[in-house]
This record gives sequence, structure tokens and C-alpha cells, in this order.
Amino acid sequence: MTKKKETPSRIADNKKAAFDYFFEERHEAGIVLEGWEVKAVREGKARITEGYVVIREGELFLIGCHIDPLRTASTHVKAESARTKKLLMHKDEIRRLIGKVEQKGHTLVPLQLYWKAGKVKCEIALAKGKAEHDKRHTIKDREGKREVERAMKERHR
Repeated sequence: MTKKKETPSRIADNKKAAFDYFFEERHEAGIVLEGWEVKAVREGKARITEGYVVIREGELFLIGCHIDPLRTASTHVKAESARTKKLLMHKDEIRRLIGKVEQKGHTLVPLQLYWKAGKVKCEIALAKGKAEHDKRHTIKDREGKREVERAMKERHR
């Protein structure tokens, strides 16, 4: 019996991060969620565009990730949509990331939330901030690609 390779299904993306940062390394981290949060994530109620990762006492935490509670959530749980969530990675990976984050200009940025083997995972990136001229260059490239696509569509009509 062969095992099917499950493709991770995306929950939320942080498209703004690609505009603001250069990504040097990408890592997968588990995320500690409460029951109501998992249910809300299944319904697509998660956003990570304002999110960022901080290091406290040798552990990683995701701040600014919003998970909106469902209306049918339990009555005895006080749902906090912007709760700080702990990220799970191996200690040696965390130590290596801490060393790199302490270098000037590096930070950890959440890129996306996705399902993998029935668990919510968070892809984080070791990133370096873009200067203003780099952002302008990104916009110029994006507009150039759009123009090429439009021209190709017109040609095929």
C-alpha cells in the first residue's frame, strides 16, 4: 500500500511580506492553538498580514495573527482574536535562528498558515527589510510582468 503525499492546503497568506522583505531562509513551525481557534481556522477566519514573530526566553511567538471567533463558539470560553500564539520548532533550529536574528537588519516574518497532516503549520522566514528603492523596483517588475501578460492575451485573441 503506497502512502499518498498530501499537499498542504493554505489557510492564510502574508503577501505583504514579499513586498517588504527579502527572504533568506524559510522554516516550518507548528503553532499552539486553542480548540475554538482550530474551528475558526477550518472556516477560514485567520489573517496573518499584520503578524510578526518575536523571540522570548528562547521560544518563538507569533504576534498579530488574527483568528476571528465563530458565532457558534462555546459560551464559557472568552475568545481573544489577536492572542499571542507559541510556535513550535526544534531547540537547535530556534538557537540558530536567534543567532541570525541578532544580526543587524534580520527579522522573522510569518508567510503563511496551512494544514499539514491534520495540523496547522506556520511557514516563517528569516528576512531582511527592503529599502525604498527595492520596493519601487518590485513594483516596476510586477507592472512589467502584467504588461507582458496583457500583450500575450491580446496576441492570442
